[in-house]
Amino acid sequence: MTARDEILERIATAHRYAPPAAPDYDDIPRVRPSEDQDRRTERLIELLVDRLVDYRARVRTATAETLPSMITDALTEQGISSLVAPAGLPEGWLSESAADVLRDEPEHPLSVIDLDRVDGVITGCAVAIAETGTLILDASSGQGRRALTLIPDYHLCVVSQDAVVPDVPQALARVDPTRPLTMISGPSATSDIELNRVEGVHGPRTLEVIVVTTPADRA
Repeated sequence: MTARDEILERIATAHRYAPPAAPDYDDIPRVRPSEDQDRRTERLIELLVDRLVDYRARVRTATAETLPSMITDALTEQGISSLVAPAGLPEGWLSESAADVLRDEPEHPLSVIDLDRVDGVITGCAVAIAETGTLILDASSGQGRRALTLIPDYHLCVVSQDAVVPDVPQALARVDPTRPLTMISGPSATSDIELNRVEGVHGPRTLEVIVVTTPADRA
């Protein structure tokens, strides 16, 4: 028996004794808490907020009715006077804001210089992972191309309650892997050789998140 034959025989033997293929993620049995959907959603949002704060992101909660005023408050407190809005961003979100809004349209995209001159950017969010505090943008309507969230120093991200999922596998099941996905876990930060934290090197220095919840009696 040659060395090649021996290696192949060992591989074949290992396959014969290997466990069966793992079941699909959704088929794995789980013990879930005996609580109603409203409570489970509330716990997910609490976990997401906890993880975002741990990443040093600023977090607020709002309802659909209070969202415009909450956005205005966030921009005012941060001194944001100019803002980039991607195509498809709901008009009502900025209805109460006095900030100058630059629209980034596919037919007329803003240049890097334009993006560098504004104070911040506002986007929606495709999926938010509660377990990791990660926001996923997929460049769809209301989220814009990746450059919008990398160049301005301030990023305000609006997350719908319906976009919050428990963990990474469920998040990946929701997104289209062929789209340009941007995963954001807190503000941009890095450390030098002496472990001094520096923020804003590779993206926004400040990440602010508004989680839009639906009151239980209206769900």
